[in-house]
Amino acid sequence: MRIDLHIGLEQCGAARLQEVLAAKREQLIGKGFLYARSPGARNHTRLFMAVTDPDHVDPLRHARGFGEASVQEQLRTDLARKLASEVETHKPEVLILSCSQLCGLSRPSELERLRDLLLPLSQDIRIIAHVDEQARLLARHYAQQVMEGRAASLALEQEMAGSADWWDDALLDGHRIEPEKAQFQETQCPAFWLDYPRLVQEWEAVFGAGSVTLRPYDAVLFGSELVTDELRSAFGIEAQIGKAEEAETSAPSAAHVARGRQLNDLLLRLLARSDRIVSRKLWKGFMEEIALDGPPIAPGSLAAISEGFAEVNAALIAANPALASCLTPDAPLPAWQEDDPQNGYRATQYLLAFMARIDRHTRTEKRAARPSAAKPTNGPSAQAQALMPPQALENFARLQHSSFKPHDRLGSINEGVPGPAYPTSEAKTGTVIVGCMKNEAPYIVEWIAYHRAIGVENFLIYSNDCSDGTEEILTRLDAMGIITHRNNDAWKGNSPQQYALDQALKEPVMQAARWIAHIDVDEFMNIRCGNGTLAALFDAVPDATNVAMTWRLFGHSGVTNLADRFVIEQFDRCAPKFCPKPHTVWGFKTLFRNIGAYGKLSCHRPNKLTDGMEGQVKWVNGSGQDMTGEAIRNGWRSSKKSIGYDLIQLNHYALRSAESFLVKRQRGRALHVDRSIGLNYWIRMDWNDHRDLTIQRNIPRVRAEYDRLMQDDALRDLHERGLKWHRAKADELHAMPEFQELYEQALAVKLTETERVAWALALDMDS
Repeated sequence: MRIDLHIGLEQCGAARLQEVLAAKREQLIGKGFLYARSPGARNHTRLFMAVTDPDHVDPLRHARGFGEASVQEQLRTDLARKLASEVETHKPEVLILSCSQLCGLSRPSELERLRDLLLPLSQDIRIIAHVDEQARLLARHYAQQVMEGRAASLALEQEMAGSADWWDDALLDGHRIEPEKAQFQETQCPAFWLDYPRLVQEWEAVFGAGSVTLRPYDAVLFGSELVTDELRSAFGIEAQIGKAEEAETSAPSAAHVARGRQLNDLLLRLLARSDRIVSRKLWKGFMEEIALDGPPIAPGSLAAISEGFAEVNAALIAANPALASCLTPDAPLPAWQEDDPQNGYRATQYLLAFMARIDRHTRTEKRAARPSAAKPTNGPSAQAQALMPPQALENFARLQHSSFKPHDRLGSINEGVPGPAYPTSEAKTGTVIVGCMKNEAPYIVEWIAYHRAIGVENFLIYSNDCSDGTEEILTRLDAMGIITHRNNDAWKGNSPQQYALDQALKEPVMQAARWIAHIDVDEFMNIRCGNGTLAALFDAVPDATNVAMTWRLFGHSGVTNLADRFVIEQFDRCAPKFCPKPHTVWGFKTLFRNIGAYGKLSCHRPNKLTDGMEGQVKWVNGSGQDMTGEAIRNGWRSSKKSIGYDLIQLNHYALRSAESFLVKRQRGRALHVDRSIGLNYWIRMDWNDHRDLTIQRNIPRVRAEYDRLMQDDALRDLHERGLKWHRAKADELHAMPEFQELYEQALAVKLTETERVAWALALDMDS
């Protein structure tokens, strides 16, 4: 196996590359390329945080709680273990790692620590860095530094222009690291890594001669669908992996940068002489409030920087002609001077206006940091301490004073008793559900009956590789005129589900629909307003085109045996409403109006916004609040800003009974055919801390529709045969030591909501 280690540089398209690699992760695995998940979902920041020297605390280590040497060491140990596990699971030909911050490793000891972390995986390590002409890159990088808190102006770099020792001169200003005073090398220090020959020299001294490749950065290339061509060229990915959507990036204006630098100077002085606290989030908010539109810093105004690197760049181009396109400087302009901040801007006036918020934030942070006699911090239970890994226990301690700590204090719905029952909906909504099923025989009729009872008119259901009678049940429902069924055994590509969704867009039933939702058979649209029907929901959000139905995860509720009872009746224990971590808890599916605003249907949402349709889309959350800006182009989970359940939630019964979980574990998942579902999945999904009975007001109307469907003798017989198959499969799995052990382990796990969050955060993303 070869390791391709992409180290940035920052502001040279790393984020765009990482976005595409992460989006195509599953496809790449099938072609022998593993874009690792354990170092980070996109940018592999854990690699950087794990290998810096203990005293080299960067903004990420500080913000994420890895500042202490012992905690950082545990991070490094966990990362090494998880990387090894990913490699062992997938056995790739090439392991791809990408972290834009890695170019900021300035000490040999840090590079050696990174090498030692990777060598157990492979001795064939290739370093890839994308570069741009130094003045162009500096203009972008400096602006970003100011947004993060830099106080020194570009005059610092101008004085260094032409230095034969740029790398060392820059680091002379990078020795001071005081996290509590917002003094970080990454923020305040000039970009030493602009000396590309020295960058190559330092890395090759550790990873070996010829291990480093410099590649040209092209802003147009990295901002368009052509980015996939660069992936093939840089990483040797020859097979087609699909196109990428265009990225939207914008640099802050020169006037905004001037404003920010002047405010940063005052903020750093304030922190230096007081015990006030300004978090990264609060600082970022200040920068947004002083934003001003206008042109960014012109690279041509940094011609002195270009001249200083002209000789070394000429040598680089001679050795690698492909670099000529990116190392050619912009036309010279008058020398840079800090821009006019405009409109009579005074940083002192803004600081005075911000002081009340700074002092309030400081009081809050200090209260959170000190133990309270009135409210002692409760530790994890004795059982949790025995079961949870060290990282989970550390997460638990951090959650005690974190804004991510779960709770149920959200919304205005009384969940303790069901609401009044209503008859089956007769309103015509033109709603179609498209779904994919595999071995779901005992649950199909209830799910169909439920959604018909609340107003769904049509169903387009795909099935593949079924052995429990699912295929036959769906075929019978099709013959009865209840659904449209399509066999999906001949699916192509990387996912049977995505192939089905692509085909679904061609179906007349979908093209004629007014509203469309893609949900699974373990998901129920729980409408919590009006009479619980789709008509009531649409009346509550008359101008919405897209409704985010956020998951509420329901655990096994103490039910161990597979029974022929309604899912919505058996399982009423669930996750708290406020639970922003782990990321799966607040995933959403989308109910959307069929107005042609999007060209693709994906698992959680419509994608590929049609040009010119931006103004036609209004995306609301489950409480009817506008979240268009957050969701219009991408995203599949709610945030602390957009979460809402008051009008609709998606009850997600991912486990059902413990025996149902065993059967599900045995068959795998429809979307990710190469992922197993083990104890990690149970830990993520078995939420039982809170009770929600709101959906149960629908039981009478569902029962009426269910009984009506079951009057068909053939359908009833197929349902009973499917149930018998699942019971026999559960008995078979109980007799297998591997599955019986999993069953016993799962039932032995008793966690509070906070313990579950802490443990889930410590698990590998890919379980």
